[in-house]
Amino acid sequence: MAAHLDLEEQEQLATLKHFWSRWGNLITWSVTGLMLAYAAWTGWQYWERRQAAQAGAMKEAVTQALASSNWALAEQATTDLTQQFPKTHAASAAQLLLAKAALDQKKNELARQSLNWVVQQGTDDALVSLARLRLAGLWLDEGKPDQAKPLLSVNPAPGFEALFDDRLGDWAQATQQNNLAVEHYSKAWKALSDTSAMRQVIAIKLAALGVDVSTLK
Repeated sequence: MAAHLDLEEQEQLATLKHFWSRWGNLITWSVTGLMLAYAAWTGWQYWERRQAAQAGAMKEAVTQALASSNWALAEQATTDLTQQFPKTHAASAAQLLLAKAALDQKKNELARQSLNWVVQQGTDDALVSLARLRLAGLWLDEGKPDQAKPLLSVNPAPGFEALFDDRLGDWAQATQQNNLAVEHYSKAWKALSDTSAMRQVIAIKLAALGVDVSTLK
């Protein structure tokens, strides 16, 4: 019986040796590849979290500088952030914060620079769409609708469609195309909820163009 078991074990060992001689290298490389891929993935995750944390801290510095009206520090902190971590959400958010504060202080050129940065280099679709809307509005306020139109001639991020139509309505009015303005405003009005404050603003714009929103379906 013992001899039979020894023979069985030898056969199993011989089979294993044959299998390993044929497939051992492939298995070793496959396992090694999986381990390296996992290590790379975890390393990338750590790197992204570290970058996001550092960028978030720098964005907070921008916020604090703006709160104290320290424009020199706010601009420098924003520049540092966008140079060191240009692909982060915080970089675009900081530029939008700087742009809004600049517009409030009538610093239009600074606002334009910040908004342009987000439009050209931002990686967050929603923030890019917001920057496009604000920059287009700035150009319209300055009486330059030709500069505004290209910013609105792209597909916006989900959720921004009505806002783009509203701004396109503003552009159409600025170029004396009232029928087109009504078309865009009506589309925006229909897309917004009954409780939306923006819907009431658009209703006023439509009324000024002779359209009663109660007639819209």
